[in-house]
Amino acid sequence: MGQSLAKNYIHIVFSTKHRTPLIYPPYEEELHAYLGGICKQLECYPIKIGGYTDHVHILCLLSKKIALMNLLEEVKAHSSKWMKTKDESLKNFYWQYGYGAFSVNPAQVDIVTAYIANQHEHHSKKTFQVEYRGFLKKYGVAYDERYVWD
Repeated sequence: MGQSLAKNYIHIVFSTKHRTPLIYPPYEEELHAYLGGICKQLECYPIKIGGYTDHVHILCLLSKKIALMNLLEEVKAHSSKWMKTKDESLKNFYWQYGYGAFSVNPAQVDIVTAYIANQHEHHSKKTFQVEYRGFLKKYGVAYDERYVWD
């Protein structure tokens, strides 16, 4: 086979350090657009980006040219630096060290897109920690509670 072909939908989730609620308007939409721009530059085409005051969700097509770990390194480093320039109150903006990344069945992309679009409503009833533990359970990811949060 002479051509390399791939189509991997990835749902990425990560929070601010210590889940500090720092993502508010007017920077929330700007941040999501900025994250999308970084993904595009790395050929990881964003489908939906959203989140809440303490975390973000990115649904994208993972490029065959970059490792997931490198995508996250670039996204988190550049967006953290960018957020710090937006306002004095964001000078201590940091992302948590870790992240969650889950493969998405192409038939489920619309469901995940809608889920990300409804984050504000969703989090009126559920914390990020409860949501994240639910993802870990749903995808059968073994974890140690002592090391999930920073």
